[in-house]
Amino acid sequence: MNNPNPEQEGQINIELDEKIAEGTYSNLAIINHSNTEFVVDFINIMPGMPKAKVKSRIILTPEHAKRLTQALIDNIHRFENAHGEIKEEEQPQIPLNFGPTGQA
Repeated sequence: MNNPNPEQEGQINIELDEKIAEGTYSNLAIINHSNTEFVVDFINIMPGMPKAKVKSRIILTPEHAKRLTQALIDNIHRFENAHGEIKEEEQPQIPLNFGPTGQA
């Protein structure tokens, strides 16, 4: 019996529309969590500006947050092996009252 779906079994067809493909720049991420989810707010904060807006919010299960962390670590290692160590500059000073204050 032939599989009526021409795609490989177990593969997911992922679509990426043009607007999402453009991406959103972020130079700050604020992470909050509850016992059931991690909330990551991506922000573009500009020097000298007293205000910044959340550009994107991603909500993850704890298990997926851990898998994402490992995937980032693996990719950073591959990047550094190909291009050299990523140098971390001084962390920008962010006001203590910046960002969300409660748990999601």
